[in-house]
Amino acid sequence: MFHNSSQRKFWTFKGEDELEQKRCNANGKFRKKAIETGKPGLSDSLFLERHEEDALFRLYERRLLDFCNAFKPIMPKSVVGTALMYFRRFYLNNSIMEYHPRIIMLTCAYLSCKVDEFNVSSTQFVGNLLQETPAGQERVLEQILEYELLLIQQLNFHLVVHNPYRPMEGLLIDLKTRYPTMENPESLRKSADDFLAQAAMTDAGLLFPPSQIALTAILNSASRAGINMESYMTECLGLKEDRDTLSKMYDSMRRMKTLLRGYELPKSEEVHIYKQKLERIHAEFAISSNKRKRGYEEDGHVAKEPRLAEE
Repeated sequence: MFHNSSQRKFWTFKGEDELEQKRCNANGKFRKKAIETGKPGLSDSLFLERHEEDALFRLYERRLLDFCNAFKPIMPKSVVGTALMYFRRFYLNNSIMEYHPRIIMLTCAYLSCKVDEFNVSSTQFVGNLLQETPAGQERVLEQILEYELLLIQQLNFHLVVHNPYRPMEGLLIDLKTRYPTMENPESLRKSADDFLAQAAMTDAGLLFPPSQIALTAILNSASRAGINMESYMTECLGLKEDRDTLSKMYDSMRRMKTLLRGYELPKSEEVHIYKQKLERIHAEFAISSNKRKRGYEEDGHVAKEPRLAEE
């Protein structure tokens, strides 16, 4: 149950300012560690600023989503959602200047498959890196297995993620059984699914309970279809006499929608510059072993589309 979960206790935060402070702290922690190495010629211009880190985070998060969506066999939504949440939690307290997102994103996907019991072998998993050679896939797997324990530790061993997909199914069932005013609740599914997909690419899962994200998705879908569901909120959800709770809920929903509207992918020309800085940083302050560095190094090896046919 979410109410008693580690997610609610340790990974649900009061606001965006708190999240940004944590990310700033992670950025500062790496800068301090780098400066303490005593390397000559260090300057602030070498390091990534927070907005640059954020742009690269969104780039690699999108690549993680592309990898999961192209995965064969088809990866369940809950596994994808868990992988994205692992990625977001990891970089809440760590800088991408210290741990390159290229391998962390694959480690997040690999761990989520295991935790959510999506049974694919390690060979099957790296087999989805379609542009890699078999030898390259083997090197990637070695890196994933090396980073897996680090990821688990940085997640504080809190591996169960409560996604909003199950609550949304529960709400659709509830609408069918207790809200006869609505003729076809299933008509809300597509738009609600789209909302949840967008929410997964934001901090919504770090700020709101999954049930609230699911309810917002349903109400947003109904609103787009011109359906008023206030009576469902007041009568079926028992909020008629609790105007204070209802008001707070609507306020949270507005905050969530604002969060989603504010999401955008970074511009390609900016990303190119930031990536060059990131690679220079990792070359300069390589904290990992040579074995790790020889592994998964090319962004292009994460296929964004499944291979449809063999040549």
